[in-house]
Amino acid sequence: MKIVIRTDASNVIGSGHVMRCLTLANQLKNVGFTIIFICRKFPGNSISHIRNQGFLVEELQDYGAKDHWSWIKENWELDAEETQNAILRFNTPVSMIIIDHYSIDSKWEKRIRQHAKKIMVVDDLADRPHDCDLLLDQNYYINMQDRYDTLLPEACTKLLGPNYVLLREEFLCSNIKEISRNGNIKRILIFFGGSDPTGETLKTLKSLSNLNMTEVYLDVVVGESNPQKLKIHNFCRKIPTITFHLQVNNMAELMVQADLAIGAGGSTMWERCILALPSMSIIVANNQKELVEAVAIAGATVNLGESRSVTPNTIQKSLQDLMKNPYLVESISKKCGQIIDYSQVKNRPLVKEVQRVLL
Repeated sequence: MKIVIRTDASNVIGSGHVMRCLTLANQLKNVGFTIIFICRKFPGNSISHIRNQGFLVEELQDYGAKDHWSWIKENWELDAEETQNAILRFNTPVSMIIIDHYSIDSKWEKRIRQHAKKIMVVDDLADRPHDCDLLLDQNYYINMQDRYDTLLPEACTKLLGPNYVLLREEFLCSNIKEISRNGNIKRILIFFGGSDPTGETLKTLKSLSNLNMTEVYLDVVVGESNPQKLKIHNFCRKIPTITFHLQVNNMAELMVQADLAIGAGGSTMWERCILALPSMSIIVANNQKELVEAVAIAGATVNLGESRSVTPNTIQKSLQDLMKNPYLVESISKKCGQIIDYSQVKNRPLVKEVQRVLL
């Protein structure tokens, strides 16, 4: 059975949508589905990375727009037409189209519906209607059970909350019971996603370097698409307690080794939570605000606020407070396990739901 995934990455969109779709694609591939991606060739796209993961990609033309979100929204008919044409080139039936894109809504989905048996949408904004059979929102919200009540067809199956989170195999295979966290901070992981468009990595590094923490080690992870990667690398190589990592495939290992993470509030939030890793979170995009605030209220992260208002002093003070209070750090770790159930996540419930719908 063939499944098509329509998603994009760019220097505006970031890489998070593609990365979570790759996780789902690998899980579906492992149970026998054939997966093909359809992506627009925006600057900063992840097409080569998807192909390197062993998947076919149908490319859609880039028309030179600067705001990629707005271009798709304003030109949804053209995008739907070009997606249809790509599907028709397969010359074989498509069982499901999976859409992970903030600029696509029910108009696009209705236009494409004739080309697949089922439609699945991955979303976390709950700000527009969808015409789909399955909806995944893997995030944690105070009102997550009713956010989509007026936005979906009555027959749509809603898969809500972090127990449906898409995690790579390295996280699902981790031995959670062997992870020990006592609240003392000796190693910090810094990671703000593949592209870090707001420049939080360098801001955080400069902030922490002023604390002169000679006995605390830092692991700094950046993606290949990070425009500041050379500056970050040069900064890291001057300080012996900092290790620079580029485009890693052992993130779970680095998180297990860490005592604290400083990062963004996207899907990496759940990678940290599943490994009970305490964190300080900076909101780097509007779609992260509600999530970070809800997880912070649950006690599973420290919310530093939105990136534009987070100063080096904000980061320094929060870290100093945590280092003085290991009991609080340990409490944050324990709270992580209360909002996500590893025993459910490792059974890959989303894949089972796709199989139920299609087989």
